[in-house]
Amino acid sequence: MDTEHTGVESGALDAYSRVVTGVATKLLPSVAALSVRTARGAGAGSAVTFTDDGFLLTNAHVVAGANGGTATFADGTETTFDVVGADPLSDLAVVRVHHPGAPAAPLGNADDLKIGQLVVAVGNPMGLAGSVTAGVVSGLGRSLPARDGHRVRIIDSVIQTDAALNPGNSGGALADSTGTVVGINTAVAGYGLGLAVPINATTRSIVGELVASGRVRRAWLGVAGVPAPLPPQLAARIDQKLGLRVVEVVPGSPAGKAGIYLGDVLLTAGGKPIQTVQELQRLMLGPAIGQQLPMTLLRKNALVDVVTVPAELE
Repeated sequence: MDTEHTGVESGALDAYSRVVTGVATKLLPSVAALSVRTARGAGAGSAVTFTDDGFLLTNAHVVAGANGGTATFADGTETTFDVVGADPLSDLAVVRVHHPGAPAAPLGNADDLKIGQLVVAVGNPMGLAGSVTAGVVSGLGRSLPARDGHRVRIIDSVIQTDAALNPGNSGGALADSTGTVVGINTAVAGYGLGLAVPINATTRSIVGELVASGRVRRAWLGVAGVPAPLPPQLAARIDQKLGLRVVEVVPGSPAGKAGIYLGDVLLTAGGKPIQTVQELQRLMLGPAIGQQLPMTLLRKNALVDVVTVPAELE
């Protein structure tokens, strides 16, 4: 009986090991150790190659204050890199190596992840190049505040994992069992807990802007809100439990010019339900600037339609 039980465990371990080994084999050549030097001193992190012509994805905080540095790959290849662009409000940055050659890692969609799913972290913790750890997705839908000067933005849909992460893992790959990159490791939140910025439609748009122009343009409405429950009859009619109650409207802002007032409850924007700040925030990227954004709101038990025109956030 013990022999049979041991055999089952051994088989399961072999299957687990094969998955992790397969991911490591696939991704290690694509992950680089970054070394930077700024006025504040030396820094280090990881980066993931995502194009065949030498563009790598990392964290904005890894390259903060630097114009470039040195990238070292698992095969020992060392090359300099330039910082193409960084976006502290998503903690993402793009760098480009001077001598490309590493294979591009496939980028996936973190929106498809499930709690309990196996994930593998590949990076360079504590300066140890080419390190691999494995664990599971232990939480989804987490939020992480990011700051750029006086501006604060919430990075939403952050992936929480128990795969061991240490300093130097930041900017490295978080991959699923197929070796597809679903996140960029960004923070060690505490013992046994790591966080990663998800790869999804929003972050792909951010990465595209960084590659194209070196910066991310964001739209601005000038409104702040908090989630609020909708009246039961309205909630049942529109199949939406919450709206976003307006608690602040900046004078002269796009929201103010459109006729949005304190106490209004935002229901939809651009035809999409708005129940949280993050859902409105996802719409506030470059393509929204200067474009009409119709919104429906609840005002004193009446539905009101307005049209806003988001401006560029300076």
